[in-house]
Amino acid sequence: MLLRSLVTRWLHQQVREQLEERFAGAVQQPTHSGEEAEQVDPDSTMPPQPCDVGFVFAFGVEAGGLVDRVADRVSMRGTKLVEHVGDIDGRRVAIVETGVGGEAAGTGCRDLIEVRHPNWVVSAGFAGALCPRLKRGHVLLADRVTDGAGRSLAVGLQLGEDATNASPSVHVGRLLTVDKLITEPDKKRRLGETHDALACDMESLAVAEVCREAKVRFLSVRIISDAVDERISPEVANLVQQKSLAGTLGAITGAVMRRPANIKTMWKLHSDATKLSERLAKFLRGVLPQLMQ
Repeated sequence: MLLRSLVTRWLHQQVREQLEERFAGAVQQPTHSGEEAEQVDPDSTMPPQPCDVGFVFAFGVEAGGLVDRVADRVSMRGTKLVEHVGDIDGRRVAIVETGVGGEAAGTGCRDLIEVRHPNWVVSAGFAGALCPRLKRGHVLLADRVTDGAGRSLAVGLQLGEDATNASPSVHVGRLLTVDKLITEPDKKRRLGETHDALACDMESLAVAEVCREAKVRFLSVRIISDAVDERISPEVANLVQQKSLAGTLGAITGAVMRRPANIKTMWKLHSDATKLSERLAKFLRGVLPQLMQ
């Protein structure tokens, strides 16, 4: 028994160290395929530069594909958010990672507007489908964002019918903002029907409200990470809703300790998220010129 206990403890420690090494960068900052971004003291006396477009993401793994496309990138890590500033195809952009939920996203968006004065703010990231038409990897351009309390805001930029017909994986419709991850297919369908919404996220309405108050044009672009019929496991739901790196690592380690097979789930989750982030980044890059017209 003693030998088994010692071996078990050693294995647990090895798993934790491996998880921390593999996931820490993905959770707290985007994965960069090129050179490392310059890290700048956020208390620097250099005046902040304005930008053309600001992007608000919850997580670094959502933002990573777009961050990789930023030229002359400067990254700054504050106590509440991470910011990346640079150029995409000659346009000045600022990308902020705020953390999960409406409160964090609203605060991050407000700081972004006050410091960078963007002409447009784009709430971007992953969303869950609420109807069968939207598959994993499809993109939703929200024409209206709403929540369960009845608050609702129209969105400034919409695609014409010809554009959406030509791109069956791109949808225009209502986005529902919720306060927690929706994990069960039945509840997803009910929410979609009740609110006439195509997908749900946890940040867009808060960002839209800040933009309305500041009189800044707003757009929401979301890529579908789970189809309406996909059930999200409790381990993944717990992981996604963590608000700190320590909490995330604790959730990962706990899931693996309870069920070692979860380690494969975590690897696949990270791999799938990276692919979705790349696909979203390509779409956002194509949207940028339209915002500048």
